[in-house]
Amino acid sequence: MSSGYSSLEEDAEDFFFTARTSFFRRAPPGKSRSGQPDVEKEKETHNYLSKEEIKEKVHKYNSAVTDKLKMTLNSNGIYTGFIKVQMELCKPAQPSPEPSSGGCMNTLHISSTNTVGEVIEALLRKFLVTESPTKFALYKRCHREDQVYACKLSDQEHPLYLRLVAGPRTDTLSFVLREHEIGEWEAFSLPELQNFLRILDKEEDEQLQSLKRRYTAYRQKLEEALGEVWKPG
Repeated sequence: MSSGYSSLEEDAEDFFFTARTSFFRRAPPGKSRSGQPDVEKEKETHNYLSKEEIKEKVHKYNSAVTDKLKMTLNSNGIYTGFIKVQMELCKPAQPSPEPSSGGCMNTLHISSTNTVGEVIEALLRKFLVTESPTKFALYKRCHREDQVYACKLSDQEHPLYLRLVAGPRTDTLSFVLREHEIGEWEAFSLPELQNFLRILDKEEDEQLQSLKRRYTAYRQKLEEALGEVWKPG
């Protein structure tokens, strides 16, 4: 099984990760980069737990780590750490001389503010996958009482928070990137879907007009036939 390491976080106090454009300066608290109040940013991962709870969990997590991949808690309550993601793609993510039935494992260094959507985009970019991120999903795989459960994560969830809460053991919680089944229309953008609707409306109108002409012609012939039957002899 091949493995890889990449860092998505260098300084959690000054920078935050975005999968599209690498690193940007963090806007002031409560403000978006446009300068407008950003309510959603007030609901970041560190608000799931108090600072004291985070501190306690990070300490407990690091005490249980056996592979030196520890978490670091910053003064602002944001913490950084590592997640390992199993790449289970239909097409190989990258050429490998050694076949691997389980796919390749990639280790990411991220912060508690990084979302599932950002992690997916970063992994696809790292492995030079040009397909749309909407065709992929990140799953959490949980082991409970000899049973294995896989659950698809939403794009706005925070993987490092899930890792912190579950602890460092990958036999308890692990992450998997997969190509998932999407609906027929989900891969299209909003403008494309709107254009499809306009085409459908036009075709529907044309079909209705054609149907009306057919029935108008049929009615006319029927009336002519009736007129011949009732014409006085």
